[in-house]
Amino acid sequence: MRRKPLFPPPADPQTGRTKRNKGRQDFTVLTINGRVHLWRRRWYSPGEGTTAPLDPWLDAAEGTISLGVREMACRLNGDGKNFDKAAANLGRTAQVRLSGETLRVLVEAEGKRVLQAQRSGQLEVDWSASDCRTEAGKNKGKTARPLPPRKTGADQRYKEFKIVAYYDEEQKHRLVCGTRGDHTVAGRLMRREAARIRLDLADEKVGNVDGSPWIRNEVQRQSLPIDALGLDFYHLKENAQKARREIYGEDDEAGQQWLSDLLHVFKHEGYDKAWESLLGWRAGLRRGKRKAADRLLNYVGERREMIRYPEFVEKGWQIGSGPTEATCKTLTARLKGSGMRWDADNAEALMALEALTQSGQWEVYWQTQLRPTG
Repeated sequence: MRRKPLFPPPADPQTGRTKRNKGRQDFTVLTINGRVHLWRRRWYSPGEGTTAPLDPWLDAAEGTISLGVREMACRLNGDGKNFDKAAANLGRTAQVRLSGETLRVLVEAEGKRVLQAQRSGQLEVDWSASDCRTEAGKNKGKTARPLPPRKTGADQRYKEFKIVAYYDEEQKHRLVCGTRGDHTVAGRLMRREAARIRLDLADEKVGNVDGSPWIRNEVQRQSLPIDALGLDFYHLKENAQKARREIYGEDDEAGQQWLSDLLHVFKHEGYDKAWESLLGWRAGLRRGKRKAADRLLNYVGERREMIRYPEFVEKGWQIGSGPTEATCKTLTARLKGSGMRWDADNAEALMALEALTQSGQWEVYWQTQLRPTG
């Protein structure tokens, strides 16, 4: 007696007719438990073409390399120095064998998926500005400092990345992202991320920036709900240091004292007093050293509206962007190893993976990858 098949042939939902058996297809999937050999039967109908019942799960969620392997590869790459070493570590720790080139393609592709998920809003943010509370209810939104001197990369172009970080005073809530786009793209990124965390709900919203004119312009152009925009004190000090070295030399005690006094005036007495002090100081310099003084005066004068240190100190706001500077280093650390060269899109993709960790969204992203499509 012929046994009834355990799984009868599926029917076309449009016509109701039984689909045609197209035979069995064998394939393998590399998983964290080793390579698994699978087979599935495919069926054909004119309305749907050739399909298999498990296609949405096996094709979208797994592919030929499982989600677990993809996550493990991205984790090891983030802490690695190069793809070959990360692949070797993956083999030693998890017995998953991949070549360095395969791992490179895998990680860069995953980074591009992260970028797509960020841009489409698929990654949920589990906090908003209304959740950020400290003693004074402060919230900070900041951008990054300029990159180091130019270096050529794999595509022989200088690569400038702009990084945006929103965080609260205690850094319990953070949202970090970066772009290789120009100032207009970065401005849209600021606005998009501000909307995601409902920055407008924060009681106090302060930005400490490196003083680049485009940042101030984009804050205004994008109508970001910022209460105050300040020049990071570190960048002011850095520019004053340059003038001190050019005029007084590296170790001159008079130059050291001048710098200390000037920064004290900026911090506690404000822009107007410091400006008067700088003008009097310049007048006493020999003509040959006034060029350095003029550069400092121009730098300070162009950023007058952002030099508000006494006000910031009185309100308990930060005057430095240390957390943002640290974020710049960690977000780009994987890209700056000795001898490394990158195409811009691949560098941006790897930076997006690190941004997941910095924003506390690593688990959120991988959970979204478990959802079948179709």
